[in-house]
Amino acid sequence: MPWNEPGGNDKDPWGKSRSGGSSKENGVDSIEDITRKMNEKLGGFFGKKSDSDGNETGSGGVPFFIIGLVLLGAWLATGFYTVDSAQRGIVFHFGAFKETTRPGLHWHFPYPVETVELVDIDRIRTAEDRTHMLTKDENIVDIGVATQYKIKNPENYLFNLYLPDYEPNQSRGTLFQVMRSAVREIAGRNTMDSILKENRESIAPDTKQVMQKILDGYKSGLEVVKVNVTYAEAPQQVKDAFDDANRAREDKDRYKNQAETYAKKVVPIAEGKASRLKEAATAYKSRVIARAEGDASRFSQLRAEYEKAPEVTRKRLYLEAMENVFEKSSKIMVDGKSGNNLLYLPLDKLNTNAGTTTGATNNTSQISGFDPAATAATAERIRRNKNMRSGIRDGMREGR
Repeated sequence: MPWNEPGGNDKDPWGKSRSGGSSKENGVDSIEDITRKMNEKLGGFFGKKSDSDGNETGSGGVPFFIIGLVLLGAWLATGFYTVDSAQRGIVFHFGAFKETTRPGLHWHFPYPVETVELVDIDRIRTAEDRTHMLTKDENIVDIGVATQYKIKNPENYLFNLYLPDYEPNQSRGTLFQVMRSAVREIAGRNTMDSILKENRESIAPDTKQVMQKILDGYKSGLEVVKVNVTYAEAPQQVKDAFDDANRAREDKDRYKNQAETYAKKVVPIAEGKASRLKEAATAYKSRVIARAEGDASRFSQLRAEYEKAPEVTRKRLYLEAMENVFEKSSKIMVDGKSGNNLLYLPLDKLNTNAGTTTGATNNTSQISGFDPAATAATAERIRRNKNMRSGIRDGMREGR
């Protein structure tokens, strides 16, 4: 039966109802049904309901402003952040610096209004470099340096320099270039021997001082904590020749030290001998001068006495001269008046045993032809001569 005949069915050739209703073919919804169901679900979600004909009948579900409030709260909650004790928080307001926050819990307007970057200011960072440097005496030295640093001013660190440091590749950072420049300056001030030996310990503090001065001038916000010289040697190409020169220099220093040690041992001895000889010469000079002056004074006095009493003075001088001669001799020959025989008097024995008459008698009796009586007479004669000499001296003194 045709679809448009009176009393026929009300479906069009495609299986749809001419009255606007929906139909299924083979159990599958039409496009209009699917679209209508989707609209109903969305409307119910936003508080709208539809009847079976697709007309909205009222509100239902969650209100739209409540959903908006929830979403706004969730967005604002993303603005909370925590700063550790070793960190500082740098807040950016649309990319511009706003403030620095200290450790604790803080809040900022969430992205994209404000953002926060946490900077660790307590962590010690390290930069290392090893390269060839030209010294003051136009030699080349291989120097290795390691620098430890940290961030002391987060604002300057983030805003004043592009790449103040770059840990993935230190050679791209400003601190690395400053470190190399400072080491080059210090090496240019010193000779090669000074860098490798005498002033090696001073290279690190000098480099640190120069680096900090440059970084402060840049307002980099970095602080150099410590600089270590990890390597300082001659280049490998000339290292053997340089080692030979060092050994020769060490031998020179060793021989020099040995010579100085020997000189310190010998010179004091020589100086002591020279001082002793000088003092002996001075004493001899003083003694000779004093003796000469005494002899001259005595001669002057004798001359005056001789002019007063020539005979007495002459005899006195003779007797003193004979006395001096006989004092040095222990033997005296005495001319006896009775004959031509000479008597030998052992005066040394007599002087030794003067206190013992028996001992003197025994000693003299041992001499052949010695007469004890003659000995006593001779002793008496000597005594009288001594008394006479004493009297002459006394008379001369009185004559003065």
